[in-house]
Amino acid sequence: MNDKIETKQFFKGAFILTLAGLFSKILSAGYRIPLQNITGDLGFYIYQQVYPFLGIAIMLSLYGFPVAVSKMVADFNDQQRELSLRSFILPVFGIILLLSVLLFLLLFTQAYRIAELMGDQALSVPIRASAYVFLVLPFTSLFRGIFQGTGDMKPTAVSQVLEQLVRVSIIIIVAVLLLQQSDFYAIGTGAAIASVVGSVVAAIFLGAVLIKRRFWSRNLHRDLPYRYFIKTVFLYGLFISVNYMFLLLIQMADAFTLVPSLESYGFTPHEAKVMKGVFDRGQPLIQLGIVLGSSLALALIPTITKQRLEQQPDKFHNHLHSALKLSLFLAAGATVGLIMIFPYVNKLLYQNNQGEAYLRILMLVILFSSIAITTSSVLQGVDAVYQTAGVILAGAAVKWYGNLLLVPYFGLHGAAWASVSGAVVVLAWNIWLMRRRFRPVVWRKLPFLKVFLALAGMTAFLLFISMLESFWLPIESRGVLLLFTLTVAGAGGMVYFMVLIRLGVFSKDELEQIPSGELLDKWFSRRKYQ
Repeated sequence: MNDKIETKQFFKGAFILTLAGLFSKILSAGYRIPLQNITGDLGFYIYQQVYPFLGIAIMLSLYGFPVAVSKMVADFNDQQRELSLRSFILPVFGIILLLSVLLFLLLFTQAYRIAELMGDQALSVPIRASAYVFLVLPFTSLFRGIFQGTGDMKPTAVSQVLEQLVRVSIIIIVAVLLLQQSDFYAIGTGAAIASVVGSVVAAIFLGAVLIKRRFWSRNLHRDLPYRYFIKTVFLYGLFISVNYMFLLLIQMADAFTLVPSLESYGFTPHEAKVMKGVFDRGQPLIQLGIVLGSSLALALIPTITKQRLEQQPDKFHNHLHSALKLSLFLAAGATVGLIMIFPYVNKLLYQNNQGEAYLRILMLVILFSSIAITTSSVLQGVDAVYQTAGVILAGAAVKWYGNLLLVPYFGLHGAAWASVSGAVVVLAWNIWLMRRRFRPVVWRKLPFLKVFLALAGMTAFLLFISMLESFWLPIESRGVLLLFTLTVAGAGGMVYFMVLIRLGVFSKDELEQIPSGELLDKWFSRRKYQ
């Protein structure tokens, strides 16, 4: 009975944390659109140059270090050892603090050199300001890890949302204030300050909750496993973080290589910065697309564990097949749909159609990255953390060198294809790792042909609507464009899922998981449940 209660609490906690993560990701992607509208492509370029450093700190404080700490807390509980202030909390805090200070010093002292490598020395001040966010890492990481290790996910979820709301609000306010002074580079500094303030607010909230509960002891264990602490924090924590950093590493590669490569292509320094800002328009759309393409599949991941693979292999492979199938359906639909309506989306969100051709290519990242995230999560569930981290780094390297090779000859089209190539490498390598561990039938049963037919149906519908708009329904205002885009996107999605249901790709159990799934099946399905 206790095992059932613990399992139920685990899934409830995982669900709460997943919802908070999804909300934060949507907020993180969404605020960049008004930011670009306020500051223009040049201001957006400056923000995107600084963001990868802030993003690394966010990933370490949300995923890497807290997961490492929670693992150690769980191990201590299994061994029936107390979480002593002197024997656990302070030593672990000291180790994370040491690593955080090293990262702070590296970024702070090398800010000018990093800005030079990016091809824009004016970025040194905002890069130096972004270093301070690493000094808050030990507090948020330790507190979140302790809560997660004891199975209480609510404080972590609330702190995550609170941190993001504070950060986003300050960034937008700073952008509005600085725009009046035409101080674009101060936007990067303002973003760094916003991240620091958001992290401090989250740390204060978590610390207050922790002090109120005060469940640690003051006993001192003489046999402190320092080696275990250091290995878990440095290795396990860092590798876990890397598994969540693929999109961040792609942006890091663009930050370092895109402006110099665009200058080699023939742009002036100012033009290269503005064009990089235009290219960065794709990042919020990719992030939102990946949230849509992988969220439902990731909800099944807690059921795909090494223990279930060993004890219930049939059920494990059924859940794995469902996760991959959902990821394929959603990612493919989101990618093709966004490519088809991209001219409307670009004009609606960014007020012009600049960069349409190469940004459409960039949207392919949604397809490959969404499925790659699902496969990476599955592999992590069977303890392949280090292998998947290595795959992410390999994909980022492909993107980095792809930029250096392709952009001087093909401009931003080359940068788009370099991003897609990196995502393809990650997905292909993950599939190779999975084929060594799981039954091949998982892949053979995926309905690729039926997905293609559904995509063809949606594409035909969207092309028809686009032709109608071009000849008979000219759109003149942004409000009408918003209504038109939302309507067309919703209608295209409905056509896609109607065709999928008509082709019988969903089982009865899978349809029950979709809102109004039984009703959709009753209306559109031509088969009985299998």
